[in-house]
Amino acid sequence: MKEGYHADGDGLYLQVSATGAKSWILRFMLNKRAREMGIGAYPLYSLSEARERAKKYRQLVKDGIDPIEHRKAEREKNLMATAQRRTFEECAHEYQKLHASGWKNAKHASQWVNTLATYAFPEFGKKDISDVSKADVLRALEPIWATKPETASRVRQRIRAVLDWAAARDYRRGHDPHIWDQISQSLPKTKDIKKSKHFAACPYTGIYDALTSIKNSNAGETVKHAFEFIILAAARSGEVRGAQWAEIDFEEKKWTIPAERMKAKREHRVPLSPRAIEILKAQQQVTGKNASGLIFASDKDKPYSDMTFTMALRRLGHEFTVHGFRSTFRDWAAEQTAFPREVCEAALAHVSAKDATEAAYFRSDLFEKRRQLMEAWATYCATEKKPAEVVGIGEKRKKK
Repeated sequence: MKEGYHADGDGLYLQVSATGAKSWILRFMLNKRAREMGIGAYPLYSLSEARERAKKYRQLVKDGIDPIEHRKAEREKNLMATAQRRTFEECAHEYQKLHASGWKNAKHASQWVNTLATYAFPEFGKKDISDVSKADVLRALEPIWATKPETASRVRQRIRAVLDWAAARDYRRGHDPHIWDQISQSLPKTKDIKKSKHFAACPYTGIYDALTSIKNSNAGETVKHAFEFIILAAARSGEVRGAQWAEIDFEEKKWTIPAERMKAKREHRVPLSPRAIEILKAQQQVTGKNASGLIFASDKDKPYSDMTFTMALRRLGHEFTVHGFRSTFRDWAAEQTAFPREVCEAALAHVSAKDATEAAYFRSDLFEKRRQLMEAWATYCATEKKPAEVVGIGEKRKKK
């Protein structure tokens, strides 16, 4: 075939180059201007296919749309869609990385994505995030919904977090925010899926005996001191196990726990009773010069694990937990003292919904009231025969 343009009709031509290469060309007029656009190479596109493409582009011209600019816009749109295309697995990892600073620790971050890797990725991890459907989510959840309800609940929450995040980033197209109501209705009903678990607690009437058994046990002195300090401070095990000498103010008789080590991520000041101060001074002789700065450090200058304390209780035959001593303290404060509820809750570092002015007042004033409470608690813990008195702020009165 000769070099040049060979007409087919209605502006469609087969162009033959000097080298013999062939391609389809559409010529058209738009806004009184002659335009020309390529619509594909031959034989990649047959004559019938070229005619169909030409027909589509002529329709655009008829509607006053430049087919060249239209095709360019479509290509850019497709390129953007391709750039935004993500699989569910890719989105899950992006989400985890983006929120890394918000995780409590590296282990929690790893567990977060590992649950998805175990239960969600095998079902739809490689699917485009836009194509993940209700059926996909149900296939991941249904096998564990009844047998592992807590795990299934976490998996659902994490799948939802990833899908909602992807929709906000325009990775997920056509996202239906109501799918979660439909998924919930489709899942079978289970009992106790959100049942709270309470830590077994020592009755406050038995605190003296429990503390005495700990003191007389075969545990190391540092473990015994840490145990007693946990009880006297009504603190969480992790807060005491990670306590640093730099946090102790012997002059003010207080322990200031930094926000990053508190569950509520707020600094907490603990007034120290005379007995708590005695424990710290005894520990100074043991760990006061350790490089780690830990108050209750192991022989390797490392924090003790929570299991060390749990097993110490088990060896003594106690069924209650270390964390349960906080409940012991709270029950005692409610039933055996007249201290206001706010004082008792503040001693446990429970965050209450108060405005800034009120919160500032509690930070400065309740500390001294809490000091009275903690000293009364230390006295109660050290008293074998419990007095039938209700201890209040600055007073004692007989129980009726």
